[in-house]
Amino acid sequence: MNKVIVVIGSGSIGQAIARRVGVGKHILLADLRMENAQAAAEVMFNAGFTVSTTQVDVSSRISVEALAQKASELGDIIGVVHAAGVSPSQASPATILAVDLYGTALVLETFGNVIAAGGSAVVIASQSGHRLGALTEEQNAALATTPVEDLLALPMLQPKEIKDSLHAYQISKRGNALRVAAEAVRWGKRGARLNTISPGIIITPLARDELSGPRGDGYRRMIDLCPTGRAGTPDEVGAVAALLMGEDGTFITGSDFLMDGGVTAAYWYGDLKPR
Repeated sequence: MNKVIVVIGSGSIGQAIARRVGVGKHILLADLRMENAQAAAEVMFNAGFTVSTTQVDVSSRISVEALAQKASELGDIIGVVHAAGVSPSQASPATILAVDLYGTALVLETFGNVIAAGGSAVVIASQSGHRLGALTEEQNAALATTPVEDLLALPMLQPKEIKDSLHAYQISKRGNALRVAAEAVRWGKRGARLNTISPGIIITPLARDELSGPRGDGYRRMIDLCPTGRAGTPDEVGAVAALLMGEDGTFITGSDFLMDGGVTAAYWYGDLKPR
């Protein structure tokens, strides 16, 4: 029977991870835009991978459940890479919460019901979640454990509390890491593992949108003043994902891995610290 890797979000990071973990597996590339999935699939097919495509809207329960059903029909789901999302310069606060927060919770719930024993998953969060101020213990628990369909009704997520798209993005990404920690307990009962990667500025089309958008100066300042003095690459994220999803990572679950070139360290303790 086929071993299936589901990659949600066929952008640069999703493709990089798929190349590292998808050898000898059937890779199912899912994206909101079929043209993006098909373009990525052609590149991977020409590089020797077994790959198929489908459409998914992670903010739709019907769509995510259909994706899980399609993947199950292909074989045993041994890996999930959730790399879909929208950035602060791309969407409104409501859309960011629906896609990045609710959508991630929905993916974790749905695939937690079908992941095979020995399987693993990574969710791509963001360094931004680490620059959000401390939440209360009750808020952390709410983001981690509120039933998926009640999540967006939380008082802390209402328009009067969410100041702008960046705030929505930061709380969504903090929520991703908290949700992964909680879901890792349930996934563990199926013999599966689950972790979050929180990348910094990784050069992708999405990052280029940010660099050319209203926050571009701030992004360039983060790159210039972080300890490594550069942005990252999708292949570097792929290397971390390969560790977490592979045999060398079998003791790692429910964790969040910050890989941002030291931007967060510089934000709290260095040259990027707010005055």
